[in-house]
Amino acid sequence: MSKLQQDFTQGNIAEHLVKFSLPFLLSNLLQALYSVADMLIVGMFCSTEALAGVNMGGQVTNLVVMLVSGLTVGGTVLVAQYFGAHKEQDVKETIGTLFSLLALLGVALSLVMLYFSEPVLRLLQTPEEAVEPAKEYLNICLLGTIFVFGYNAISSIQRGLGDSKRPLYFVAVACVINVGLDLLLVGPFEMGPAGAAWATIAAQGISMILAAVFLAKNKFIFDFKLKSFAIKKDKMRLLFQLGLPNSIQSVTSNLSFLLMTALVNGFGLAATAAAGVASKFNSFAILPALAMSASVSSIAAQNIGADQFDRARQSLGMGVKIAMALSAIVFALVQLFPQAILSLFSNDSEVIACGVSYLRAFSFDYLVVPTVFCINGLVNGSGHTTFSLINGMLSSIILRMPVAYLLSMTPLGLTGIGLAAPMASLGSLALGMWFYKSGRWLKNTTGISRSLEA
Repeated sequence: MSKLQQDFTQGNIAEHLVKFSLPFLLSNLLQALYSVADMLIVGMFCSTEALAGVNMGGQVTNLVVMLVSGLTVGGTVLVAQYFGAHKEQDVKETIGTLFSLLALLGVALSLVMLYFSEPVLRLLQTPEEAVEPAKEYLNICLLGTIFVFGYNAISSIQRGLGDSKRPLYFVAVACVINVGLDLLLVGPFEMGPAGAAWATIAAQGISMILAAVFLAKNKFIFDFKLKSFAIKKDKMRLLFQLGLPNSIQSVTSNLSFLLMTALVNGFGLAATAAAGVASKFNSFAILPALAMSASVSSIAAQNIGADQFDRARQSLGMGVKIAMALSAIVFALVQLFPQAILSLFSNDSEVIACGVSYLRAFSFDYLVVPTVFCINGLVNGSGHTTFSLINGMLSSIILRMPVAYLLSMTPLGLTGIGLAAPMASLGSLALGMWFYKSGRWLKNTTGISRSLEA
């Protein structure tokens, strides 16, 4: 077996979880630094208006990425199940189809969003002072969307094959480039949000190219020849079957947080910047749970493809325990040292004052999402992404948005908006537990099975 692959259908599950999740955690930690570095360095050299602009522009950029993120999740599940079932040709066809679909969608979405960038920012009630820097940052970042899609495709494929180490190496290089260019372009060159955006897409482009070149030269299962990028209808159908519900879920979740930001914007510029800072910290805080969810998903998918459902079940239990332990530590740090955390991102005393109660309230979500994420990982790995969509819609639309709106009008204000996140996650947890205990996740939705191999 190639060093770029790892068989999860045998061996110690706890060991697999730790070994897979640690590089994934570090990789996502570094990837999160892309946007966080932009916030930190813009906050260091520029005005509060510029900081708020980078926050809003970054959130809209994330929304675009979320529109197709489900396809990468579908790619991970499909590759993992085919790999677990020992169907190499199907793995290759899935990879080629995924690359081509993401390239086409990346170009199309970027063009559409470039045209509608300002209306979208104004729809989100971006403070007038922050509209221009937000638009500037957003439009430049959109030019690099194809690089983000390409890198995420490679990472998702590697996860499906059981390899989380190589994506870490690629993103580490990109992170160093991004931070270095941020310091240069935002600092001495005084390019503001535009400099931060150019640094980001340069880093993303280099990361994608390095990843593709490395894999092509190291006996990767996919050969990167032009004919191999053909779109196979059956694989496209399965990718959309698995990925579309996840994309809708991700977009809905992101939209709910954007609408929470819109509510926050009504409290003024300092509140906008504070919520942006809290959001960036949150992207780090949930990483242990996210990494464990990805581990559970990949391990479960391979074992389901191999008809080993007990191992998939065991991966969930162990994953929840590890994720909960790590997330509890992060929660404790937020409750004890919120000012210190916020001061890492901004030296504006008004911004820090606005952010303390909001961050503390939001942080209760860290005690709930480990179980929610790990259940979602198992459910997605089993191919039941439609349930993940239903559960996500419950959390985002039925609970999070209405609760945030209602609490924003109470004396709680910003604190109430922050509390909406953990309250919504509790509803998601209840539904996820019901689905798991019902055994419905055991039903094969893809038809991929080692026992069905000819």
